Amino acid sequence: MKESKRTYPLQIQIIISLIRILIGWHFLYEGISKLATPGWSSASYLMDSKWLFSGIFHQIIGNPSALAVVDFLNVWGLILIGVGLFLGLFTRIASISGLLLLLLYYVASPPFVFSKGVVDGHYFIINKNLIEAAMLLLIATLRKDTMYGLDNYLEIIWVKRKEQKFPKEMNHEIPEQLVSSRREMIKNLAVVPFMGGAFFGMAKKQGWLSFEEKNLANVDAVTSASMLTAKNIDLSQLKGEVPKGKIKHLELSRIIPGGNLVSGFAHSRDLVYVSPLIKTYFTDEKIIETLWIYEACGINATIMRTDENTIRVLKEYRRRGGKIQWLAQTYPKGKDLSNIQLAIDNGAVGAFVMGNIADQIVYENRLEDLVLPIEFIRKNGLIGGVAAHYLKVPQTCMEQNIEVDFFMKTFHHDNYWSAHPVENRRQIVEEKENYTQHDKFHDNLWCVSADETKAFFDNCEVPWIAYKVLAAGAIKPQDGIRFAYENGADFTCVGMFDFQVIENANIVHDTLNSSLKRERKWFA
Repeated sequence: MKESKRTYPLQIQIIISLIRILIGWHFLYEGISKLATPGWSSASYLMDSKWLFSGIFHQIIGNPSALAVVDFLNVWGLILIGVGLFLGLFTRIASISGLLLLLLYYVASPPFVFSKGVVDGHYFIINKNLIEAAMLLLIATLRKDTMYGLDNYLEIIWVKRKEQKFPKEMNHEIPEQLVSSRREMIKNLAVVPFMGGAFFGMAKKQGWLSFEEKNLANVDAVTSASMLTAKNIDLSQLKGEVPKGKIKHLELSRIIPGGNLVSGFAHSRDLVYVSPLIKTYFTDEKIIETLWIYEACGINATIMRTDENTIRVLKEYRRRGGKIQWLAQTYPKGKDLSNIQLAIDNGAVGAFVMGNIADQIVYENRLEDLVLPIEFIRKNGLIGGVAAHYLKVPQTCMEQNIEVDFFMKTFHHDNYWSAHPVENRRQIVEEKENYTQHDKFHDNLWCVSADETKAFFDNCEVPWIAYKVLAAGAIKPQDGIRFAYENGADFTCVGMFDFQVIENANIVHDTLNSSLKRERKWFA
């Protein structure tokens, strides 16, 4: 007979079993929570990946089929590993699988890259994923009889059946300690009712036993692949691909996110707290995350300011594999084109003269200060254009044969309560000295006459990017976006928060796939 294997003290067996059960419960809870959350996706976690394999993770986000497979494997992997560890069933397989999954989470978002300072569960190099992985490594190396669980019970059943077929005296391979007593069987089965009670408690906590609680629940476990609430980035809600158009050789999504919000600027009327609030919200990481959401929704370009903050964020975003195209808002000063050169040197695919600058140049009839930057942009291989609030800017360009690849012109209707009366409307550039007269000028209207703007572009074959189409948040997206396309815009530029991207992408998809009352041809 073979020598019996050494047994561990009872207290050691209980402690190891308890550790295995606790880790199993954690996995199981994570998996079931995600399964019970409608539209849950790992996209947000993958977006935040900054270390090894981040390029692969980011590519997965842009492929809905691959993302669906990853989400399925993640949810059911957590559930099956959790069940195995909790019950002590196929413990070694469950431990090794859990170890690999936790290491994958760690590699995707290690604490020394992800967190700034000490965050709950993240302490520079060590985080709870790494600690649990170490414990699973220990459990995977231990014998089954080191802890209580169904593995031991099943082996007892197998041994007893083998004993019936082969008498004990003829079978020299049966370890004596596996010929378990009834008491040992009860110990190994003890986790089953405990799991049932725990599951009942979790179900009650999650509202699965209550209609009211079910409708209020919005679970999003954060240890594994989830960082945002599912409703914010539920890519399954996308209705289809965002339509695209072309300006010269460059293919652009019909909706182009604007850069004011991510740069901390907002036309917030007299709400003085809004600008610092937005700057606090849009950290570098939040901007990068928002850019990834653009890409995941099929939006392939964004308009952003040309400054050091933008360039710093874009460099980090591209280092992680980001591909979105940058149309640069630039600030030339006479013959000083250094700001445009900064955009060119840092990967802009297009650039335009900022609206306020172009307005002032045309109003003061300094047309050479407009021609020079546009020519410089185009000579460097970028698409070049000009933005304007002032309708005379594109009118003058056409009259003076100033070649541009596109116009950006503010465009929105005035059917919102804060739009000041028609009789008080003035072009700010023409009445700048009277701007402080608040009975005449309010920072809440950017297209003095939508009818005049439409009439101009009806006879203009230059691609038109309409911006301020929501009047800085005063008009509902469904209304403002449709109004722009029906009245001739080839593209819309819309500032948006990360949680608005999917909704806006769907609005553009639905609008452009519906019957538009549009007279102007598409020129892009």
